[in-house]
Amino acid sequence: MEVLDHNCPKCGAKLPFNPASGRWDCSYCGGSFALEDLEEFEKKQNESDSTKEVDIDADLYECPNCGARIIADETTTATFCVYCGSSSIIKNKLKDEFRPLKIIPFKNTKEEAIAKFLKFKKGKIFAPKDFGTKENIEKLTGVYIPFWTYDCDVEANINADASKISSWRSGDYRYTKTDTYSVDRAANMSFERVPVDGSTKFDDNTMDSIEPFNYDEFKEFNMSYLSGFLAEKYDVDKVEASKRAHERIVTSTIDELKSTIKGYSTVTVKDHNVKIDTKKAEYILLPVWMLNIKYKDKLHLFAMNGQTGKMVGNIPIDKKKMILYSIGCFLASTLISSVVVIIVKLLLGGI
Repeated sequence: MEVLDHNCPKCGAKLPFNPASGRWDCSYCGGSFALEDLEEFEKKQNESDSTKEVDIDADLYECPNCGARIIADETTTATFCVYCGSSSIIKNKLKDEFRPLKIIPFKNTKEEAIAKFLKFKKGKIFAPKDFGTKENIEKLTGVYIPFWTYDCDVEANINADASKISSWRSGDYRYTKTDTYSVDRAANMSFERVPVDGSTKFDDNTMDSIEPFNYDEFKEFNMSYLSGFLAEKYDVDKVEASKRAHERIVTSTIDELKSTIKGYSTVTVKDHNVKIDTKKAEYILLPVWMLNIKYKDKLHLFAMNGQTGKMVGNIPIDKKKMILYSIGCFLASTLISSVVVIIVKLLLGGI
């Protein structure tokens, strides 16, 4: 099994991808390298050194930096060495059908992601006291999530029940009139790059919530972008994932057609027919900052779009803190009311 970890061409230190600069920056000697520089450097190295293969178990890999064994499950394509911290990209898991076509590199650094989380948490007065501790926040990890995207043509029609409601008053009576209509709409549409999470490890609703991604910033896939981050390969194939893509397309199509029915008081879609023709499916990797915080034996997941910075997640409520706050507010309001009564009595007594 072969693993890849970028080393600085100048000093040999670990060289992760820097989302802020879009380059590979060395924190030791100050060197900064473009992708072309690394490829040229490694090409020269490979010409003089033959690739070393390690004969080990399927889920064990040897760290190229310190020689320690790295444990990874069958869907992990990039991981970290727990001994020296070196990031390792498992190259043989990124071959053939498991090699992504495109990737959007991280644009947010870990420091920026932490700042976003702290801002997200700010103002949540009932959040548990230790929920935002440095120890918990430092667990935030950048992960490249496998996605499938689909280009589809759609032929659709809907039938809806619509109504117009009018009312008027005559004498002592108010009259209401309801006119009902049967409304049809039909259209041909095209959808481009509808994304579907390709890993069962990650919650689909969470992955949907951090959309959209800016596809204009796609790069041709290169393993170098994985340096310094975790990555997964898909375990939901494109046929299975397409079912969810089609569900999203059907919902969007119905909503779009329904939005064209105007001038009515109510509109209810009664029937629909949506034919989907999938033109293209692509396997890609998208950047996501992930943070799991355990509170009262339950994991709370936070996810941030590694390109746009959009964050989603639910901060738990400390019920004890909420009760104490309510008691405090009650006592404060009671005290204020008592003071007001005393002042009023004093004023009245002095008149």
